[in-house]
Amino acid sequence: MRRSEEIRIDRDAARADRDLRALPLRSAPPGFEDRVFAELRRRAALPWWRRSFAKWPPLPRAGLIVVCAASTLGAWRLASGIASVAGVVLQRVAGPFLMLRELLRALLAADSSLRLIGGGVGPQWLQGGAVVAAVAYVALIGLGATAYRTLYLES
Repeated sequence: MRRSEEIRIDRDAARADRDLRALPLRSAPPGFEDRVFAELRRRAALPWWRRSFAKWPPLPRAGLIVVCAASTLGAWRLASGIASVAGVVLQRVAGPFLMLRELLRALLAADSSLRLIGGGVGPQWLQGGAVVAAVAYVALIGLGATAYRTLYLES
């Protein structure tokens, strides 16, 4: 930007600031202040579990974090169990097809090699776990928003 344009912009900003400061202050509508203070008193009287998560006591916050971590681990294990059952079913269905069976054996051999090298966790499990965790948290956010709308905005 050229220097003259900067000077013009600064001058215009100063003029706009001066004009806006010259305007009279606006007052709130009648009763607005009372409604605001009443809402603040109502929110201050809420029990801790109906307040913002940041205002919860430390022990319940830690408990909720533990429950969320445990549910993520449970979802991971459930997905692992479903995947292993699906692998067994796929193996039985693909049995007659020699090419598919050999492909599956190669994939299982690669998986066991990755598990041996990677300490028991293959990349597909990490990706699958990330997807399951993301879906679980999106569902949690959606359920929370729905519960909030249903319980608090309707009353």
